[in-house]
Amino acid sequence: MALGLVVVIGGSGFIGRHVVRRLAARGARIRVAVRRPDRARFLQPMGDVGQISIAQTNLRNEASVRAAVTGADAVVNLCGVLSKQGPQTFDALHVAGAGLAARLAAEAGAGAFIQVSAIGAGARSRSAYARSKAAGEAAVRGAFPKATIVRPSIVFGRDDEFFNRFAALARVSPVLPVFGHGLTNAGATRFQPVFAGDIAEAVCRILEDPAARGETYELGGPAVHTFREIMEMVAAYTGRKRFFVPVPFALARLQATFLQMLPNPLLTCDQVRLLENDNVAADGAKGLADLGVAPTPVETVVPGYLARFRKAGAQAV
Repeated sequence: MALGLVVVIGGSGFIGRHVVRRLAARGARIRVAVRRPDRARFLQPMGDVGQISIAQTNLRNEASVRAAVTGADAVVNLCGVLSKQGPQTFDALHVAGAGLAARLAAEAGAGAFIQVSAIGAGARSRSAYARSKAAGEAAVRGAFPKATIVRPSIVFGRDDEFFNRFAALARVSPVLPVFGHGLTNAGATRFQPVFAGDIAEAVCRILEDPAARGETYELGGPAVHTFREIMEMVAAYTGRKRFFVPVPFALARLQATFLQMLPNPLLTCDQVRLLENDNVAADGAKGLADLGVAPTPVETVVPGYLARFRKAGAQAV
């Protein structure tokens, strides 16, 4: 089906730029709703002249959200933060902001609404981030009952904040941390990294398929990895021989107590709580396969963009 006008809230972010590119390739008209329009201009060359517009939007400001979703055929909400940034709190964005966007999208007559949440979202989670994501899902469904919920695992891609962060650490440190259960895989936290491009493709297919309205999709890649296995990948892809040091969660929380006070926190206590739980798609949950998307392996993408962290720079891996 024709996509019409799709409003992408948070479209200049890491996942957002993939979503905008895929939508543009399908011929959709796109309105990118962001707080800082000057930081989203780079998206416009992804489409034809006039195909992609930028709207100044703040999820804490109802008037700006109402203006952004006016005339929308569909709305995709990607807005979120991993840690509090001034007034940009979990409750303000993940809960109140998501609910507001859904309500105003419904009032504007949008036919579809996609809320990008996260695997692990749960009302009883020890993590404030995960609890806020669950509350946001509830707020969205309360305002837009046929909204589609998308829950990705850890996301990888050229500008990700996961593989790149540890690759940068591998470049300057002789050791890499293995959080949790030491150096064995027994009882270790598991992750199912998913490619940002696959999430974008999933979003497009959801918008194209009326049968996807009201569904929940948990998006993970083709393989499940422990934290140690991921650190081994980082070392291999950056060409660094590194020692792996176990960091018990109790110690990680102690370290995070200080690290979270930095202007751009390296690690927060809440993020440690997230690391304590598996981040994989639930058994029986709908996922990429149900949308006809073949998941991209880490090995086919990550080595290419981590090559710049190698001693000799970007060379063939």
